[in-house]
Amino acid sequence: MGKIFYTQERLGLFIDGSNLYAAARALGFDIDYKRLLEHFAQMGHLVRAFYYTALVEDQEYSPIRPLVDWLDYNGYTMVTKPTKEFTDAAGRRKIKGNMDIELAIDVLEMAQYLDHVVLFSGDGDFRRLVEAVQRKGVRVTVVSTVRSQPPMVADELRRQADNFVELLELETVIGRPPREDRNSQHGQGGMDA
Repeated sequence: MGKIFYTQERLGLFIDGSNLYAAARALGFDIDYKRLLEHFAQMGHLVRAFYYTALVEDQEYSPIRPLVDWLDYNGYTMVTKPTKEFTDAAGRRKIKGNMDIELAIDVLEMAQYLDHVVLFSGDGDFRRLVEAVQRKGVRVTVVSTVRSQPPMVADELRRQADNFVELLELETVIGRPPREDRNSQHGQGGMDA
């Protein structure tokens, strides 16, 4: 396999926040976003790092708000929108906050300024987006996991991308050091990769 990153490349990171959080959680570790930014800044010329998440409005305290604020002050371009509340067919209250369109538009708008898009998501809906930016001459690396049960990356997205990076293999580089109170039900298995 050839080299994935070239130091002269202009990189753009596009992080599907809820997807990356779910993948890391399924693997049993937390992301250190400062280390993530530093790691990819060494891989090439980092033009921009976008982080996408929906926020529950009208809540006195949102557990994700401190992360959003920290990312906003520490080198990330935050893209947020309020969640929508609705009632499903069974009468249950549901909250929806899909950021796929926002991410897709930003990737397409930024493509002319980038040589390499790094997409942190396993969502198969992004396959056509990846194909579209590849036609513009931009290489695409997808970061997600096949090591979780079930795998968090759609096979069609993985196949379309120029490169696939297994999230678990980045744990030592972008993972937060383990805390003593970590929930041990996720186990420590597979961390020797």
